[in-house]
Amino acid sequence: MQEFFTWTMLATYAGATLATTLITQLCKGIGFIDKLPTRVFAYIVALVVLLLGMAFTSGLTLSSGVLCVINAAVVSMASNGVFDAVTAGKNTK
Repeated sequence: MQEFFTWTMLATYAGATLATTLITQLCKGIGFIDKLPTRVFAYIVALVVLLLGMAFTSGLTLSSGVLCVINAAVVSMASNGVFDAVTAGKNTK
C-alpha cells in the first residue's frame, strides 16, 4: 500500500466510516463546529466524504448522490458507534 487513503477506498463503507470517525474527532472543539451536535456533524462529514469519493471514482450522478445521502446516515451511525465502543471503558468510574 503506497497511500493512506485513496478515493476508491473512501467510497467504500469501511473507508468512509474510518475517515468520518477521524475527521469528526479531529474537528470536535473547533469554534462553530463545537456548537453542532456531534452526530449531525458526523453526518455532514460522512456525506461530504461519500460525495467526494463518488465524484472522484465512478462519477457523481443524481442517483448516486441520492444514495450518498442515505448511505451517509449509515456511515455516520457506524462512526458514532465505533467511537462509543472505543471510549466505553474510559467513562466507567
